[in-house]
Amino acid sequence: MRCCAPGSLCKIVCYRLSVVPKPSSSKPALGSADYARLASFRYALRSFLYFSEAAAERVGLTGQQYQALLVVRSLSGTALVSIADLAEQLLIKHNSAVGLADRLVAQSLMVRQRVPENRRKVQLRLTRKGETVLEKLAAIHRRKLRRIGPEINRALEELTGAWRE
Repeated sequence: MRCCAPGSLCKIVCYRLSVVPKPSSSKPALGSADYARLASFRYALRSFLYFSEAAAERVGLTGQQYQALLVVRSLSGTALVSIADLAEQLLIKHNSAVGLADRLVAQSLMVRQRVPENRRKVQLRLTRKGETVLEKLAAIHRRKLRRIGPEINRALEELTGAWRE
């Protein structure tokens, strides 16, 4: 099972939340400030996801299709990327990942290639068109994250810092 890419927002969130102690029955219930911190963090993430989906739509993709291109590109440098890898990284079922890959292949953004050692398996690879579209979207996302990253980081730090006590 693959984990988040090193340095990715996912990896940072997973790490930060892993340092949060497990709730125990002896601790008091959450207070108003805890709920406010949770809501603030959730809002920051949802705002970014809303932006991401809108940016993808402007180039004719769904948010999930953009995420699939990103997954294939990010993993392709280290190993073959299978449908199972795509499903795992997007937290979707295998058959949903098959349909997603089919739609990206139909748009000439991705290709499937049989694995020579095992003809039953296929690997996913971006086409030049897919790489171009992804590069454009990733640059837009990076600029947005540079602007809102401190806000997300602050919300996460407030959330995890408050729970370390």
